Amino acid sequence: AYALRTALAGHHGVPPSCVTVGNGSNDVLDMIARVFLWPGRESLFSQYAFAVYPLSSTAVGATLRVAPAADFGHDLAAMQAMITDLTAVVWIANPNNPTGTRLKAAPLKAFIEAVPANTIVVVDEAYFEYVHAKDHPDVSQWLGEYSNLIVTRTFSKAYGLAALRIGYGLSHPDVADLLNRVRQPFNVDSFAQAAALAALDDRDYIQRSVAANDAGMRQLVKGVERLGLDYIPSSGNFLAIDLGRDAGA
Repeated sequence: AYALRTALAGHHGVPPSCVTVGNGSNDVLDMIARVFLWPGRESLFSQYAFAVYPLSSTAVGATLRVAPAADFGHDLAAMQAMITDLTAVVWIANPNNPTGTRLKAAPLKAFIEAVPANTIVVVDEAYFEYVHAKDHPDVSQWLGEYSNLIVTRTFSKAYGLAALRIGYGLSHPDVADLLNRVRQPFNVDSFAQAAALAALDDRDYIQRSVAANDAGMRQLVKGVERLGLDYIPSSGNFLAIDLGRDAGA
């Protein structure tokens, strides 16, 4: 994926050696688990976080550590308190899937700063394009400060290429080198690469896509409130709604 990696590097202001392409960002998350986790090592994530974190961690035999959520989102203080010498990977989704909560720049950066340098911090920014708040971080801009940081992005959400399965990770070149050692050599097909290249440069399209999502979210929230249902305010393209009945779990 030479052309796409070069374009992504320019988009984020990093060398191409920092880029790992994936069959969706889900693929990159799975690579991270296969490289940095194994039996006896701990995988730390928040309650109500993305389901792939425990799935990929379990597949490689890692010990799961689940930090209790705060208002359905990440409790960074609780997560920091749970880090041990065995903690190999800390997973953070910002905005979070499936709750739609988000972390502001200052507390998230302070958390990353406090994590031991030999523990990988993954910040999953699959829904990054939907956030308008000025205090929301572009964590890819912090890569030069933290060699243990991995940022994942996807073309599946705002770019609308979910069916083509294409995402990527950004990290220190040494980390990317390790990820690329376990990456399947032909994990992203040429059609997906071409579509991602076109989408990356189409700023008008992405603005229209996000605007359409904003309008849809306003409509959905209005309808939910009219029905008198509780919901979690969301920074993504989805809404978690309390339907007022037992899910039967």
